[in-house]
Amino acid sequence: MTELRSSCSQDSGAHGGYEAGRIFTSHFNRLALDPSTPERVEVLDTTLRDGEQTPGVALSIDDKVRIAQLLDELGVDVIEAGFPRTSKGEQEAIRRIASLGLKAKVCGLARCSREDVDSAVDSGVDYVHAFIATSEAHMKHKLKMTREQVKARAVDAVEYARSRGVTVEFSCEDGTRTDLDFLKGMHIAVQEAGVHKINLPDTVGTMSPAAMEYLVAEVMKVTKVPLSIHCHDDFGLAVANSLAAVRKGARQVHVCVNGLGERAGNAALEEVVMGLLALLNVRTNIDTRKLGVTCRSVARMTGIPIPDTKAIVGNNAFAHESGIHVHGVLSDPSTYEALSPELVGMQRNIVMGKHSGAHSVKEKLAEYGVSLPEGMLSTVVEKVKSLAESGKEVDDAELVALALHIQGQAEKERQHVKLKEFAVFTGMNITPTSTVAIEVDGKQVRSSNVGIGPVDAALNAIRTAVSENISLVEYKLNAITGGSDALCEVTVKMRMNDDQKVMSVGKSIGSDIVLTSVDAAMGAIDRLLARHRE
Repeated sequence: MTELRSSCSQDSGAHGGYEAGRIFTSHFNRLALDPSTPERVEVLDTTLRDGEQTPGVALSIDDKVRIAQLLDELGVDVIEAGFPRTSKGEQEAIRRIASLGLKAKVCGLARCSREDVDSAVDSGVDYVHAFIATSEAHMKHKLKMTREQVKARAVDAVEYARSRGVTVEFSCEDGTRTDLDFLKGMHIAVQEAGVHKINLPDTVGTMSPAAMEYLVAEVMKVTKVPLSIHCHDDFGLAVANSLAAVRKGARQVHVCVNGLGERAGNAALEEVVMGLLALLNVRTNIDTRKLGVTCRSVARMTGIPIPDTKAIVGNNAFAHESGIHVHGVLSDPSTYEALSPELVGMQRNIVMGKHSGAHSVKEKLAEYGVSLPEGMLSTVVEKVKSLAESGKEVDDAELVALALHIQGQAEKERQHVKLKEFAVFTGMNITPTSTVAIEVDGKQVRSSNVGIGPVDAALNAIRTAVSENISLVEYKLNAITGGSDALCEVTVKMRMNDDQKVMSVGKSIGSDIVLTSVDAAMGAIDRLLARHRE
């Protein structure tokens, strides 16, 4: 990521001081920079702790280990791996993560008790995050303790954790609703006890960015160790508040991938990191090019999908439908994009709809090797608009079929590949295996392969039989009707490895997911071979 970081500067320019072709933010951001803002901040990711507290999320130990590895590859500085005191399973997960030899520090959460600290340290972590509530409501109704008792408990926990030889971070839980003088006194006390970092949590997400700037500026008057910030999204301001805290001097941010977390979630890692880089010119150790794949992987393992409209990594983050927008983006991405999709591991997507114009349709058809004269292109555009206005979503497969039909070259019976035999074997404790017999240009080829599921095994077997030069770009499955016997719609997009510009798409509808997927794949491969040989 050295190249990406060095591309950012305070120099004036058309795109706010960032390298043209990558980030295109407003020049007013540069004018609003604050001298208190650090040049670099650390990232503490709490997806495996606060993120797993998302309702409906329960990660297996293997999932936690894989997510920890992804976070380490991404460049996270500290991974809060869990709350070891909660269960033996949690301790085992943390122990396995701590034994991986990651570059990131592995952190365990602990209440301000020696038992919790021991549980964390004995799990193998090199970093303990201790916390105790300090707001009047929490002390009175939850802890039933006085201010003096709370402060004494915090000091003892920090001193004890230090004696165990680990890095110690301390949080005043519900810090943003704590009396300011008491909050400052807590910071002073734990610093005297030897704490390495102090975290300021907006536990219930009740701060505004302006209030956060005021509070951070105040606590920084007495906080001599690095200040960290932990924001929740109850008012949709977790990212904004995290940036506000850094603007006034915070040197570490707590985040969760995809904004996972309690209630409305925590500050989203991908949004905070890109906001710091693009808006405040603050670097992190995050390899931004891995954000897309990391966020998609975590979404798959947690079962919490990424909303299409999600900033940075949503399906629509770099999608363009309007003809005016598409024309502008194709001429110069800075016209309608805040940053280049490649910078965050995403791709630009031209979407068909009632606002599409000739540039949109022409660009999308070109992806599949289809070129139409201007008159035919206009006909396709009008047909797309008509279908969209009637409520029909026109996907890539339908667009290509429509273009070929208008061109008078509607596809006939497959000529290059024909499926002659197909079988797939799967079940409990059995590696899914598929066997196919495919006629390729009149010659029958048999092949077998395995996969992580029956569909994956089938597609792997087909590719092995036809050509290893073919790769799967995209697989989409949609249920058309309800119930266990629902009809499904499968769309498969494939391309040639040695010619990234040659791509094709196949689509099929049926009641059996595996057979429908195979049919769609065969259609895509047949068109791909035809186009590749032109």
